[in-house]
Amino acid sequence: MQIRTTEGLVEGIKCSGYTVYKGIPYAAPPTGEFRWKAPQPAKKYDGVFKADHFGNICWQTLPKADQPIMGRFVKEFYGYPEYIPGMSEDCLFLNIWVPDRADGTNPVGFYIHGGGFGGGYSSEIEFDGEEYCRRGVILVTINYRLNIFGFFAHPELSKESEWKGSGNYGILDQIAALKWVYRNIHAFGGDPQNITVFGQSAGSMSTQVLVSSPLSDGLISKAVFQSGLACEESFLACPTLQEEESYGEMFMELSGAKTIEELRAMPAEEILRLNGELGAKLWQTLGNGMVIVPCVDGYVLPESVKDCYANGHMRQIPYMMGTVIDDLGSSPENISADEPGLTHTENLRWSRKVHDTYGGNAWNYFFKRKLPGDDWGAFHSAELWYTFGTLGRCWRPMEEHDYALSCQMLDAWTSFMKTGDPNGGTCKGWRPYTDEDPYVREFE
Repeated sequence: MQIRTTEGLVEGIKCSGYTVYKGIPYAAPPTGEFRWKAPQPAKKYDGVFKADHFGNICWQTLPKADQPIMGRFVKEFYGYPEYIPGMSEDCLFLNIWVPDRADGTNPVGFYIHGGGFGGGYSSEIEFDGEEYCRRGVILVTINYRLNIFGFFAHPELSKESEWKGSGNYGILDQIAALKWVYRNIHAFGGDPQNITVFGQSAGSMSTQVLVSSPLSDGLISKAVFQSGLACEESFLACPTLQEEESYGEMFMELSGAKTIEELRAMPAEEILRLNGELGAKLWQTLGNGMVIVPCVDGYVLPESVKDCYANGHMRQIPYMMGTVIDDLGSSPENISADEPGLTHTENLRWSRKVHDTYGGNAWNYFFKRKLPGDDWGAFHSAELWYTFGTLGRCWRPMEEHDYALSCQMLDAWTSFMKTGDPNGGTCKGWRPYTDEDPYVREFE
């Protein structure tokens, strides 16, 4: 089926009960002179754009099987070449799964992948929209700029920009994708007034940035945080522009370049290699390598996400949020007792702020299912197989109970996207947070 977008006609792949459109460019390639600039409008199509394969992913260092922790993620998510497109700076693509019965009123789920702001991509093996379509929801997944390509700040870049700031290019990509969806999704049968942004890990942190940014005003109707929220704890660094620029100056020194123009002329492979060197140096000097992240640039973020939370300036919409047993901030004692850790505490803080600031609803969950097949348990990212309904792609010996649990979680996620209330289908009895009843739904 052909759909007319603002850039021209696109044609997807017809499947049973839905059509998938893969690799649609939502912005121009951020290459050459546009490296480390805000995304530019996508080019018009000549003829019909065949949206039949996933687009390039941002340059990144994929985890290796022999790495102590990340090696497990290779087996879980990243060891499947058929789901890994090529790498390129030309990576600003999105994918859309559309149910056959989309009529202009279907809700939209806009998913942002995780990966510590340094890796990940929209076509990972665990992501798919078929089960969303079966429940009447359109799913969108996106690529965006990562690591030094997406979050490099430097005084020279700040000087040349219109808003006198730099960094946050990956977030500007997300906003450009969100605006593209807002402009075009009605042509696919979706409701632009009913877009739920959701993400996991760094995708959840990105979602927090988006609901904290004035640039997303009017674009987001609901939001879901999965294993990543910064209220008072240090899960997400919240650097100032000056701090992020100082890391950029380290990068410039490592590169040997004297100007931004020289850096822009370097091959992407060399930039990626230098990104690895920068990460090692930051670990040595700061004890933290995850600081090439969104910063308070005065444009995307006039204030940090923590200050936005403290001041109650978040977008006034319904929220759903949750964590898993072995998650960010969970202590060995938490894990052995199958109880939530600090990420859950952050979720409750956000829920309380939402409830007390504007009387909004926030729905909390805790994923406790210890996945079969090994001793990893309910690890960070484990719930993704369930929330996307892709258990059949997983190497693990899933049981009948796992499929029932996935159905319940999909019913909850899509019901929330439709109405702001996760109760629907096989999910019943979930209550929103109140000070008197800080209810947490357990999935186990």
